[in-house]
Amino acid sequence: MRIYYLIIGLFLFTLQKSLAQFPPLSSDAQISVLTIGPGENLNDSFGHSAFRIKNGLEDIVFDYGRYDFDTPNFYLKFAQGKLNYLMGKTNFDSFLYTYTYYNRTVKEQVLNLTFEEKQAFYNYLINNYNPENRAYLYDFFFDNCATKIRDVTNTALNKQITYNTPKSLQEKTFRTLIQDNLDYNSWGSFGIDLALGSIIDQKAKPYDYMFLPEYISVFFSEATKTNNIPLVANTRVLYEAKNNSETQLLTYVTGPFAVLGILSLIILFITYNDYKQLKLTKSLDIIIFGLTGLIGVILLLLWFWTDHDMTAYNYNLLWAMPLNLVALISISRNRLSLKFQKYVMFLILMLVLMIFHWMVGVQRFAPSLFPLIIALFARFTYLFYYSKKRQLKS
Repeated sequence: MRIYYLIIGLFLFTLQKSLAQFPPLSSDAQISVLTIGPGENLNDSFGHSAFRIKNGLEDIVFDYGRYDFDTPNFYLKFAQGKLNYLMGKTNFDSFLYTYTYYNRTVKEQVLNLTFEEKQAFYNYLINNYNPENRAYLYDFFFDNCATKIRDVTNTALNKQITYNTPKSLQEKTFRTLIQDNLDYNSWGSFGIDLALGSIIDQKAKPYDYMFLPEYISVFFSEATKTNNIPLVANTRVLYEAKNNSETQLLTYVTGPFAVLGILSLIILFITYNDYKQLKLTKSLDIIIFGLTGLIGVILLLLWFWTDHDMTAYNYNLLWAMPLNLVALISISRNRLSLKFQKYVMFLILMLVLMIFHWMVGVQRFAPSLFPLIIALFARFTYLFYYSKKRQLKS
């Protein structure tokens, strides 16, 4: 009898613990996917995704876009691509208020689930929110706040989801998918084109489009469960962002097109003046070789020193040459030898090779770079001409 009571006691204890960990949903509970529109800052430009659980009086949101600033070596890990992101949980009203305050569209897609599927889904999210399961290694393209929505839905529903390709989907590269969400005349757009290599100029598979929240919404609308049952029961807009059509002149003046365009004109003007007087403005060349060399070193570090796969094979190194830092020695000491002459010719050839890569589509570069490349080509050509003239005189 004691053994009998012991078994019953253990069973009741286990059942109580299980119910405490996974509380049962009400019969009218809803699980939905929230898609947040883009914001004004670079890190908000691509939108956001989350799950909403509406269960009686309980109305909560789970998302996968948090990080802990108290993480040791936070910025170093972020730069190296080794930073863990966290699953977050918040009250729905607070969540909605935040995004309406920042004037960002909020769309809700209520999932078409049976009660058993809702409970299994809810249990998965509750378990995933446990401290030991909450963190994941972030990857912008393949493991982020949007792809988590796709993958968690698939896992929680025992891989019964078919993500059908929308008929209106256009074939795009990863770079185009990113830049569709950015202003081309922004430093964020320029920085992404500068830091990310030719790998993102590959055509993205339809399934991979879902690294962006807007495509989570698009693909979920077309997705089906077993027996061709639609995954989404209904869709509604909870908040529509108000159109802000104010044109900011300062944005155009300080953008990369204007800044790099003016710098290019200055380089061309000084180069023309040097050519007319057959002289060398050494300070200009120190700045050019110093900056391009430093940018090249940073690009090399992003390629070989980090875990970011998409920073590899970056042909911006054809104009931002790390060896330019070594060439600074010759410029600062006025030692424009035959070796320096050959090196300048090498730089000219690299610029030609870069244009070739650009034309055939190996890598697409920031459009605002074009005037700078012309200016660098003119400057390097003059340096070759000047050093050859000095060599003939000596």
